[in-house]
Amino acid sequence: MTRIISGKYKGRRIQAPKKLPVRPTTDMAKEALFNIIRSQFHISALRILDLFAGTGNISYEFASRGSQQIVAVDANYNCVKFINKTANEFGFDAIQTIKSDVFKYLERVPGNYDIIFADPPYDISIEDFEKIAVLIFENQLLDQDGTLIIEHSKHTKMDHVKNYVETRHYGGNAFSFFVWPESDEEE
Repeated sequence: MTRIISGKYKGRRIQAPKKLPVRPTTDMAKEALFNIIRSQFHISALRILDLFAGTGNISYEFASRGSQQIVAVDANYNCVKFINKTANEFGFDAIQTIKSDVFKYLERVPGNYDIIFADPPYDISIEDFEKIAVLIFENQLLDQDGTLIIEHSKHTKMDHVKNYVETRHYGGNAFSFFVWPESDEEE
């Protein structure tokens, strides 16, 4: 059981089916994450890409705060079906779902996003964690002033990946932040 922590639907509980292969971001970590985002962005104006969307937990937070363009990508049919059902129940018209392998999607996706949030399974290889950032920056999916946020276990280190800025820890969770460098001439 998880809940929406802020915005129009603050306090609404979301009960995902037990059979979904997910590990939703904890409320404590979500609250800290959205405090960071809110301090840097006007949330209602953001274009969001939610990768490994799972239950849609992060997408609902953005929608509850008024974001108008949210793309939630997950490879699991039941996750996508659950996000569609929940978004429909809450009237979150801003959420568009895509059933796809995230890595294949990143190789072919058009678009430019202000925030890209990725919450892959914690047990994927460090090379796959790195590949998320590499594909996003190589394919220029992040707006020049945007931020890529990758959620991972506190044991995973991302500080060696290009465009890394910082990592924040919340219990067993960590968020690593990536942005474009000030000058693009560094290659």
